[in-house]
Amino acid sequence: LYGSQVRMAGAVASLLRPHLEHETQERFVALLLNGKHRVMGFAEVSRGTLTASLVHPREVFAPALREHAAAIIVAHNHPSGDPEPSHEDIEVTRRLHEAGKLLGVPLLDHIIVGEGGSFTSLRERVGLM
Repeated sequence: LYGSQVRMAGAVASLLRPHLEHETQERFVALLLNGKHRVMGFAEVSRGTLTASLVHPREVFAPALREHAAAIIVAHNHPSGDPEPSHEDIEVTRRLHEAGKLLGVPLLDHIIVGEGGSFTSLRERVGLM
């Protein structure tokens, strides 16, 4: 995990799959990246219920600011196994994207991990970033 260079959504999903795929609760994590997009840290931001996780920009960006990250990628799992983004997933991503711009720590992507290697990149799907 640490030191891995991440440039594509598939690489991020593969890196995080062992940490997220078989969870029975929604788990929201952040990868802290240096200037060369190498992973310099990993933070669990929240752990939710079977269907929801509460995420606030304060909790997402606190580890990134503390560790002087140049950028972040966030990810979470869907315990249902379906990586299709919900309306809430899209709204959270929009808020995090705006917060990252204000803080100078850009959000590069938001990955939703499903079952069997499935994932969705909100950057690719919604084009927010």
